[in-house]
Amino acid sequence: MIALNQLEVWLVTGSQHLYGQKTLDQVASHSKEIAAVFDAASEIPVRVVCKPTGTGSSEIHKICKDANSAKNCIGIITWMHTFSPAKMWIHGLQELRKPLLHLHTQYNKEIPWDDIDMDFMNLNQSAHGDREFGHIMARMRMNRKVVVGHWQDPKTVSNIAGWTRVAAAWADSQDMLIVRFGDQMNNVAVTDGDKVEAERVFGYHVDYCPISELVKAQDEVTNFDVAELVKVYESEYDLADNCREGGKDRGQIVMAARIEIALRRLLEAKGAKAFTTNFDDLEGIDQLPGLASQRLMAEGYGFGAEGDWKTAALCRTMWYMGIGLPNGCSFLEDYTLNFDGENSSILQAHMLEVCPLIADHKPKLEVHPLGIGGKNDPARLVFTSKKGSGVAATIIDMGSRFRMIINRVDCIESKALPKLPVASALWIPQPNFEIGAAAWILAGGTHHTSFSYDLTVENLLDFAEMAGVEAVVIDEDTTIPEFKKELKWNDLYYHLAKGL
Repeated sequence: MIALNQLEVWLVTGSQHLYGQKTLDQVASHSKEIAAVFDAASEIPVRVVCKPTGTGSSEIHKICKDANSAKNCIGIITWMHTFSPAKMWIHGLQELRKPLLHLHTQYNKEIPWDDIDMDFMNLNQSAHGDREFGHIMARMRMNRKVVVGHWQDPKTVSNIAGWTRVAAAWADSQDMLIVRFGDQMNNVAVTDGDKVEAERVFGYHVDYCPISELVKAQDEVTNFDVAELVKVYESEYDLADNCREGGKDRGQIVMAARIEIALRRLLEAKGAKAFTTNFDDLEGIDQLPGLASQRLMAEGYGFGAEGDWKTAALCRTMWYMGIGLPNGCSFLEDYTLNFDGENSSILQAHMLEVCPLIADHKPKLEVHPLGIGGKNDPARLVFTSKKGSGVAATIIDMGSRFRMIINRVDCIESKALPKLPVASALWIPQPNFEIGAAAWILAGGTHHTSFSYDLTVENLLDFAEMAGVEAVVIDEDTTIPEFKKELKWNDLYYHLAKGL
């Protein structure tokens, strides 16, 4: 299991020598206290480490270079405790390659009206120190997050916690290997894209893997290992009668276990964090690896169907952001529409591959014919999703740039699908079905999405900010006329930005 508490963010406080050593000693003491409070906060999943106060260009430059080279450092939090002249930050910020959060806070919570004097003012100058620092980052056009609030305020801690999760996921993406078994589904545009540019922008490395490698790994799996995994299935899921010992489809459960073991071993051997499959390219595999994909997603592997490597990567990233959170995430696909007036909704499913982390009950392990792909009947986990709000997101290649599309959605109670035995969710996109679906289509969104109950729109916007890519949000405030304007303004901005 990935341990986020092995990762660090550094608190770097800004000041200068103008105020004297006594003030600097107090600055250092306050910084250590604040870092210790953040580090002890259960909501913040990573370590928060206090670094020496930045009072000059050379030491700030060294801190930023050290952050770049420190493997466990996933970002820095800056705070100008006193007035820190921003020109001395330029060279360090030019070097910095890790995400940055600018914390606008103050050690003292309230103004001591009866006792405030110039000594107090010399020590507590964040009100204009942070503006000086903000100016230089604006002038340098730096991507960053700004959090405003007192360091003891739970809301401030929560905002920092969310950012650290995103920074951790961003670090994880920098060496993300995505293995593709087969290519894109023939002639599908939205699931393809510029893999070279994706590596430059996101850190994704996308490799083709011939299905023959999976076949070879499958042939090396022992019967003992298969039997042990089938026992896991029996303990974690309800098995349909035809899947139990002696059932007519028991052999398909056994074969699904063999495929799962082989796929996991192959991904581990390659160091891959995500993968895609394509039902057009399964030569030598008994069945579409639906059950394996479902279970591997629950372990943190990103998945994309029909070669959709961008969604596979985003699924991994959103899973990583949500480590330790309770409600889960999954790959999903817009499957079919339910027109029902104000309750009109979209059935989210796929042929097989929906992650059991979002299930509202114990999944049932079943075997049924698939109808396409020309393979034997595949095993799959069947369930409906939890009710609740969440976010659905996708990344698309616009040719000149990547665009992240984020939609707040409300999962509602679904009905049984007796003749469509797949895992599914049923949701209403915000602000409603008509506007939400229209806005998604206008933005060029995919039919595949990465979905999470635990993450927020802000988390995904932070990720887009770190990557420096366009992001558009569809939520309760969206209107089609304003959304169209936003898309047009964004087009203009990114075309002009390339000319700067």
